[in-house]
Amino acid sequence: MSYSTSRQNVTAARICTIIAFVFAGLAVLFWPFIFGLVAVILGLVGGFMGDRPLGFYAAAAGAVGAVLGIVLAAALLS
Repeated sequence: MSYSTSRQNVTAARICTIIAFVFAGLAVLFWPFIFGLVAVILGLVGGFMGDRPLGFYAAAAGAVGAVLGIVLAAALLS
């Protein structure tokens, strides 16, 4: 049973998108700059590889997670 190349690209795009959402969640709790940036990059990669709406939502979630993590860290440290 062989899959076509386009099916493999969609699967790889979905994996990038899922990992981006995980990193967006981690950005709220740990190292917001690093995890947020990785989530944005993986979300954009997933979106451009074929997971169109969800990949871009993951990139936005990464940016929001990074900002939320920075605000949370500033509130806890002050």
